[in-house]
Amino acid sequence: MSIPAFQSFFIPLLDIASDGKEHSIKEAKEIIAKKMQLREEALSERLPSGSQTKFHNRIAWAKTYLTQAKLLESLRRGTFIITPRGQELHEQNHIQINLSTLEQYPEFIEFRTRKVSKTDETHITQETEFDSATPEEILQNAYQNIRNQLCADLLNNMKKCSPRFFENLVVKLMVSMGYGGSKSDAGQALGRSGDEGIDGIIKEDSLGLDVIYLQAKRWDAMVGRPEIQKFVGALCGKNAQKGVFMTTGKYSEEAERYANTVSPKVVLIDGEQMANYMFDLDVGVSNVETYQLKKIDLEYFEEE
Repeated sequence: MSIPAFQSFFIPLLDIASDGKEHSIKEAKEIIAKKMQLREEALSERLPSGSQTKFHNRIAWAKTYLTQAKLLESLRRGTFIITPRGQELHEQNHIQINLSTLEQYPEFIEFRTRKVSKTDETHITQETEFDSATPEEILQNAYQNIRNQLCADLLNNMKKCSPRFFENLVVKLMVSMGYGGSKSDAGQALGRSGDEGIDGIIKEDSLGLDVIYLQAKRWDAMVGRPEIQKFVGALCGKNAQKGVFMTTGKYSEEAERYANTVSPKVVLIDGEQMANYMFDLDVGVSNVETYQLKKIDLEYFEEE
């Protein structure tokens, strides 16, 4: 069973708090996980950012929503207690409590429709997705969608560029990963050998204590085992210990199995991986907008 939408935790939280006592989020998580019979794999599932589990995030947001509706209140950090309003709603024995239920309370309406800025008359829209996912999930999923689209565009552009441009791109990417010393050193090394299945050589570090041999293929086609075997043979001919094979295409399973077992060590990087590396290392992309996700600094409010 996967983690339910955060609205599913409204009733369980009110059930726990209905005794009128103060409860902790940690206690609530344990009770709810046991009651819903959530398995360990579901409980350990994390948000796209990896910052926290979906289970913790959704329970925390369920508590936040109930608090904004004045159904719960927090007396201390990480705790909650039911309010008279919350007790009244709980005693109505609703089969389901969702956002529509909470919209009967003006405080919650104000929370949901708060303006983005004093000069912006646009209100926060209530999307269907928002009804089942927490704000962090929506933000992170939107980011992932943008990233996936941009990486697809990067790969498409790589496939259209000239072979020489692609070779230089491979060098730039390797330098951005920390190899090659400087771009000028790495660029001078590229294409010097140009034979026996080797497209370029790059320093492993700024001192050049070891080198890595490169093979760059701007292909749409699948790269099979024979191409990797040729590259390995070329590495053996150079008495090399390390090689990197990059392609805009993909590798066959047989090619990947061969590369994982052969010596010298060969790393295969396909087009999708290249695009993701480019995204992470700011190669061929630029920042358009930066958003900071912040949280309350609880230590700031601690009085001595």
